[in-house]
Amino acid sequence: MKLTNLATEKRNQHTANIDTMSTKEILNVINKEDMTVAQRVQQVLPQVEKVVDAVSHALSRGGKLFYVGAGTSGRIGIMDAVECPPTFSTSPELVQAVMAGGTGAFVQAVEGAEDEEERGIEDLEKRNITDLDVVIGIAASGRTPYVIGALKHAKKVGAVTVSLSSNLDSAISKFASIPIEVETGPEVLTGSTRMKAATAHKMILNMITTTAMIKIGKVYENLMVDVKVSNKKLKDRAISIVSTITNVAEEKATEILEITNFEVKPAIVMLKANVSFEEAQSYITQEGGFVREAIERARKERV
Repeated sequence: MKLTNLATEKRNQHTANIDTMSTKEILNVINKEDMTVAQRVQQVLPQVEKVVDAVSHALSRGGKLFYVGAGTSGRIGIMDAVECPPTFSTSPELVQAVMAGGTGAFVQAVEGAEDEEERGIEDLEKRNITDLDVVIGIAASGRTPYVIGALKHAKKVGAVTVSLSSNLDSAISKFASIPIEVETGPEVLTGSTRMKAATAHKMILNMITTTAMIKIGKVYENLMVDVKVSNKKLKDRAISIVSTITNVAEEKATEILEITNFEVKPAIVMLKANVSFEEAQSYITQEGGFVREAIERARKERV
């Protein structure tokens, strides 16, 4: 399909005279267009659900999640991937981003890096993906050769393949077992897919990793109980989480967290089930990392 025939490349009739608008008018029209994004994402939730189930299944059996993209799409993948370790205490290898032109292209565009399928194949080969993994190829246009190459390689090794685009009948969808086509329509600035398309894609990637992490036991109630305490803010957050869940004073929460080396999960189980650090760790392991189930098991065994 020709570039100019893509929905993301068509002119937006609501902004045809944007260059004559006042600052207030420009901001209002951008805001109005952005309001449509969540509705478009809602329409593809059934496909996102399939991806989440595939990702959580993969992660629970030792697999990994890979994002592949070029330009803005690659940057969105990197942003989501790098937030997983501090948020969920995951290894940096668990969720990885593969970007055309390398990580240096995050801050400075590497011209032409996205135009060769072979580069996508080569870059993914270096990550040694297996049939345990999930690979999500991201391209607003839905036709980026680099992403197509990566998805071809992923499919060849038996990984679950997912495409994320903003045009219907995308080329990358043909190489995905689960295609997501969130049609965000013409951009405020014609072809500037860093706007609505990128916003939709970021929302979807956030949904995928957040929901998958919940499903593998990284969250208790609605709190990040696997938070990695690496700075003062996160230390304060850990104390607040333990205090809130167990209904103890922050001083007591701090005391218990010092015993657990500021691991939140065992601190919660210790206080909720009145067990030692070693016992809490054991119950958490037995229950596959799920805090609620670990507390229930501990309480039953102590009756």
